[in-house]
Amino acid sequence: MKNYILILIVSIITFDSYSQGTTYAKIFSDFNYSLADVSNPYKEFKVSNAIFGHKHTLNNKFSANITFDVGNNSSGSSYTAFLKLASLKWSPTDRVFVDFGIIKASNFTFMENSWGKRYIYKSFQDVNKWSHFSDAGVGLTYILSDNLIIDAQILNGDGYKNLQGSDAYMRGGAGIIFKSDDISFRVARDVMPRTMYSDDYESQYINTLAVAYSGSNMTLGGEYNLRENTSNVVDNTSSAFSVYGNLDIGNDVSVFGRYDMSDSEDANENQWNIENEGELTIFGIEKQMTKGVKVAVNVKSFKAATLDGEEEAEANNMLYLNLEYKF
Repeated sequence: MKNYILILIVSIITFDSYSQGTTYAKIFSDFNYSLADVSNPYKEFKVSNAIFGHKHTLNNKFSANITFDVGNNSSGSSYTAFLKLASLKWSPTDRVFVDFGIIKASNFTFMENSWGKRYIYKSFQDVNKWSHFSDAGVGLTYILSDNLIIDAQILNGDGYKNLQGSDAYMRGGAGIIFKSDDISFRVARDVMPRTMYSDDYESQYINTLAVAYSGSNMTLGGEYNLRENTSNVVDNTSSAFSVYGNLDIGNDVSVFGRYDMSDSEDANENQWNIENEGELTIFGIEKQMTKGVKVAVNVKSFKAATLDGEEEAEANNMLYLNLEYKF
């Protein structure tokens, strides 16, 4: 695997030297320390992701992008290279953009950008697997005006780590962004068709309302997500909201915080779908060390959701030193 990764890096650098495009790399790493068990705390150094890519402008209407993400593989490998993006962008006008191939999903791009700290923690839908970061399909973005943007996508629905499933059902979605001075709003709806036909199964829908504010030294954002018929089970509803903010205090230093809360309930009130659900709190301080290098010290606290009648779970507190370096 080390040889494959080395070949990948060399190939990208060589390609860049013979082209007019841009090669880029981004690495996320951290040290984390458990604050829960004082007698035997868990601690770990980790490189979670190493992203390598190349963007190339073919002419004034066409451009291409290829990106590899070297990260953990759930089947057991610590570092596996995945094809994360492989897209062709066509711009027939300066207001219309069509993407084809493995493209970035639009479900949480707005929230990802307003949160702005993916190296510390992913946005809610991403980290909780409500959607995939990228997928094979086609997407359309239409800039109606300086204040209004609409987008729509049709995707395989299985994510960039998987090929199309044997059922061949596709996932679709559309959204609209309204901008006014320093504040932006996004409303979106995502649909995943059912794969089984009976009275107990129906298409899954995710409805999202998000807002972002950006001032001279402060950014604030929030999102509310309602997932109907979770996992295509009728009347199984999941809901979540996430709020976050960042305050620049000078000298390239900022303080930030985030709070997520998620819950679910099925028609029989069994609340069976509670994996990864509960309350998450993040607060910390970030420093821009130099161009392309950020470091953050933060505490993440997660309290898992519990079934009715169960004893309330204790919070799991972790101290993190996160690094992002890109070039």
